[in-house]
Amino acid sequence: MKQSQLFTKTRREAPKDEVATNAQLLIRAGYVHKEMAGVYSFLPLGLRALNKIVGIIREEMDAIGGQEVSLAALQDKKAWEASGRWSDDVIDVWFKTSLKNGGELGLGTTHEEPLTALMKDHIRSFRDLPAAVYQFQTKFRNETRAKSGIMRGREFLMKDLYSFNVDEKAHAEFYEKAKAAYVRIFDRLGIGDKTYVTFASGGSFSKYSHEFQTVSEAGEDTIYVHEGKRIAVNKEVLNDEVLDNLGLKRGDLVEMKAIETGNIFTLGARYSEALGLSYKDAEGKSVPVFMGSYGIGPGRAMGAIVELLSDERGLVWPESVAPFGVHLVALFDEGGAVKRAADELYAKLTEEGVEVLYDDRDASAGEKFGDADLIGIPKRYVISAKTLKDGHVEVKDRATGKVSMERFS
Repeated sequence: MKQSQLFTKTRREAPKDEVATNAQLLIRAGYVHKEMAGVYSFLPLGLRALNKIVGIIREEMDAIGGQEVSLAALQDKKAWEASGRWSDDVIDVWFKTSLKNGGELGLGTTHEEPLTALMKDHIRSFRDLPAAVYQFQTKFRNETRAKSGIMRGREFLMKDLYSFNVDEKAHAEFYEKAKAAYVRIFDRLGIGDKTYVTFASGGSFSKYSHEFQTVSEAGEDTIYVHEGKRIAVNKEVLNDEVLDNLGLKRGDLVEMKAIETGNIFTLGARYSEALGLSYKDAEGKSVPVFMGSYGIGPGRAMGAIVELLSDERGLVWPESVAPFGVHLVALFDEGGAVKRAADELYAKLTEEGVEVLYDDRDASAGEKFGDADLIGIPKRYVISAKTLKDGHVEVKDRATGKVSMERFS
């Protein structure tokens, strides 16, 4: 991509009504556009980064046997009435609307009900199990608070996977695979060292659920971390009984603020019983399917990366999710030699499969360097009359600031 052809522009200031650091930087760098509180559009740079995150999650879900689908956002209330979750008293973030020819619809907040109903057409026997189905789909939640930028949206992308097993034992085996996959995801996203498997309420289905909490002052949750064991406990469930169950001592835990970047739940037979999803076992007996739910928001993960890794100059992307691997900055001279050399290097890198953003604009060195810092691509290659004379390209690491010289060829 040549930067002169990129329609988005950087800006000095974020909107005055934007209080979240992640959104302020992403807006200023031209990654997202704020439509309204809790609603953001992803621009070319932002979409590239978001798609990198989606790609990592997809690879890990496929690796544990997940099969991808795309479910409808518009929801028929019948399935939700069957589970008891259509009422606003139960789910208080519904967006609902009426059809012109009569009837009421909702915009999906999550998809346990519709997928359970769908699977009735495909699960009849124990031979049809296990199954794990996931999607990347836009969710809608009528949040009363939408002040955390892209980390708490009213419209947002969610990866939700649902597992279907013959019994609790089989479910537990898959659950552990999913937990391990989530740990790998956050490692690959570059925030694994700050993300903890966190014990939280399991509701009526199990002793615990597990959240993946990323330590940050921008977080809305309070967790208690045991650094040695790489686990944490959510404040909501912290008590002597929980500590005893987990073999933890209160004095070994450190209180921290954190962002919930993922969660996994045991659902049991709640939805399968409510919606009639059962299978015939080897003896021909009808048994409700045992289910689990596994969520992670790619946009929320993106916001957490920004909150954790950015600095006073702008964004700092890990290589795995950066929109481009190299930011080629050319400081043009009057004779045109620098432009010719930069064009040649851009073509060479592109042919080699390197993703390059080439700053070929007619702008000052200060403007180009300032934008490069703000955009946050991991490596910056600088070609100027001076470096060209020496036969080198200046290479700067965005995260460390380390500068080296590489021979130009």
